[in-house]
Amino acid sequence: MARESESGQPIEPVYGPESLKGWDPEEKLGEPGAYPYTRGVYPSMYTGRPWTMRQYAGFGTAVESNARYKQLIANGTMGLSVAFDLPTQMGHDSDAPIAHGEVGKVGVAIDSIDDMRVLFDGIPLDKVSTSMTINAPAAVLLLLYQLVAEEQGVSADKLTGTIQNDVLKEYIARGTYIFPPKPSLRLIADIFKYCRAEIPKWNTISISGYHMAEAGATPAQEIAFTLADGIEYVRTAVAAGMDVDDFAPRLSFFFVARTTILEEVAKFRAARRIWARVMREEFGARNPKSMMLRFHTQTAGVQLTAQQPEVNLVRVTVQGLAAVLGGTQSLHTNSYDEAIALPTDKSARLALRTQQVLAHETDVTATVDPFAGSYVVESMTDAVEEAALDLMRQVEDRGGAVEAIEQGFQKTEIERSAYRIARETDAGERVVVGVNRFRLDEEEPYEPLRVDPAIEAQQAERLKRLRAERDQGAVDAALAALREAASGDTDNVLYPMREALRARATVGEVCNLLREVWGAYVPSENF
Repeated sequence: MARESESGQPIEPVYGPESLKGWDPEEKLGEPGAYPYTRGVYPSMYTGRPWTMRQYAGFGTAVESNARYKQLIANGTMGLSVAFDLPTQMGHDSDAPIAHGEVGKVGVAIDSIDDMRVLFDGIPLDKVSTSMTINAPAAVLLLLYQLVAEEQGVSADKLTGTIQNDVLKEYIARGTYIFPPKPSLRLIADIFKYCRAEIPKWNTISISGYHMAEAGATPAQEIAFTLADGIEYVRTAVAAGMDVDDFAPRLSFFFVARTTILEEVAKFRAARRIWARVMREEFGARNPKSMMLRFHTQTAGVQLTAQQPEVNLVRVTVQGLAAVLGGTQSLHTNSYDEAIALPTDKSARLALRTQQVLAHETDVTATVDPFAGSYVVESMTDAVEEAALDLMRQVEDRGGAVEAIEQGFQKTEIERSAYRIARETDAGERVVVGVNRFRLDEEEPYEPLRVDPAIEAQQAERLKRLRAERDQGAVDAALAALREAASGDTDNVLYPMREALRARATVGEVCNLLREVWGAYVPSENF
């Protein structure tokens, strides 16, 4: 039976020069570090230094997460990646009724500057690059980070890192949105402006296809819908009066790496090529850095299995290799036990060791772009690019990313793909080792890491003490200034927001005020 790629294109048994008929290597390949960046965004790639090794971590209280971060740094992590719990992601305080049962469960609970201070205690913020997986409240968490750095004596121009800050994919695939699209895009434009003036080395957004892929998107859908969202963000910033070259160099992307190595490498190459052309031809970018698609990669959580979890070590290694061969700028490798529970210290260390083996014991860092000129990879790159461009045209035909979201286009396409994958897995046509083939009669016992349910009460007590200790008059005045800025459309809301947080306003108080002014997003039921 003929094989198909994840995006649905046929995979030929043999590839040769004839598969690249009409192919112009100068136009499509170029040199590494040169337009259209098919071969990588930097001339030397990993021959100079390896990718940034990040580990996504955060659970329970700030104290527990701080201890995990220090362990990761001691084990050789080059960048931190913060996971926040669901209440924080949704802009709720830990003592809010809606937060009950979720505090500290899938990430760390951050309610105020007090928690952020503890989270980064003893971690020099001028020497560590920090990525924060936060979207709707991204501005709030970024400002808390800046304030804590300020207390450490670290000026904002020394801070490096990324906020995810990609709310459009929340409407498509993930669901941790707060505000409707229009004010959400206004907030993102304010972040772009603020960071250009105040935190110039910060990556202001990580436009994410990862969560779409986890929801079932094919590689072609993943890059098509991610780049379409990126175009929407660029248009928003340009419409707000910014020159494209003033903010585009700080844009970054976030993709998944699956076990299908060849198509994943092709996907990354196609994404770089498409983005370079869009930025030059549609937006008139002149700075080469504005055309570079720089991206972080995380191995595919959705491909991990609770059955025979040690097999996930193999999957993660293959996925990590795909990301490296595809030219990622930073990488998080999942722990083998994540399909069961939060990673243990040992499994998190093994995940990091996986990257270190790839970087230091293989020869993939010895040469730039090892797959360049491969008949199969170049052919698959063209096929993924063509499929992605077709989907991007369909988004444009619907009026752009926001209009397409309102019409349910991206969500419907992803759900159709997810259904196909589930059907093939159930039928045994798609082999999942340990699940529908090569199973064990009895699984070995495993003791997962568990979050103490007492954390919720502890966080509530911390909030009670904070509200009793702070200068409530100063908080009220700062929140009033934020309300005034949010009610208009000319003032940058991050400046009054920063002062409210400095006065010890909580994450929930800031987000609830913005809910009152901007409203809360309710998805359409028309699709």
